[in-house]
Amino acid sequence: MGIEMHSVVALLEDLPEEGLVRGQVGTVVECWAPDVYEVEFADDNGKTYAMVALKAGQLMRLHHEPVHQAA
Repeated sequence: MGIEMHSVVALLEDLPEEGLVRGQVGTVVECWAPDVYEVEFADDNGKTYAMVALKAGQLMRLHHEPVHQAA
């Protein structure tokens, strides 16, 4: 299961120029190119504090339900 629109992702590295640190959680809001995604970072009230284009290698997709893998 790869990253796709509306995936919830975590940042895997610090991005001090964007005011972001490893572990911050965002949502994919656009796919710009293969493996390049626009990610929105918002607070608990839904206020956006960063929008950044990131490569797939900078992100980890998060799962909120069990993921069944084929054996």
